[in-house]
Amino acid sequence: MPGDMPGQVRQADLVGQLAQLNREIGQLQEAIASHAVIDQAIGVVISLGKLSPEQGFEVLRTVSQHTNTKLRKVAALIVDWPAGGRLPEDLHGALEQALTDVRSP
Repeated sequence: MPGDMPGQVRQADLVGQLAQLNREIGQLQEAIASHAVIDQAIGVVISLGKLSPEQGFEVLRTVSQHTNTKLRKVAALIVDWPAGGRLPEDLHGALEQALTDVRSP
C-alpha cells in the first residue's frame, strides 16, 4: 500500500522528534537545578568572604578547577556545608586559597 508509507514515515519522524524534545526538556530541567545550586553557593561564598557576586563565582570556578571537581558538585558541597555538612579537605583547602587569592590586589 503505497499510500500508507508517507503517513508511517511522518509518524516515525514525530516519535523521534518527541523523544528528542523529551531529552532536551530533561537537560533544561537539570540545567535549571544546577544553576540554582550554583547561585546558592555563590551566596555562601560572598557571605563568607565579603565578596562581590562576580568574585564569588570566580572562587567557585577556581575551586572546581584546582580540585578537578565539577562546578555543580563543588556548589552542592558548599551549600550543604553551613548546615552541618563537611567539606572534603582538598576542597576546603582550595576554597581557603581561592578566597585569599581573590582578596589580594
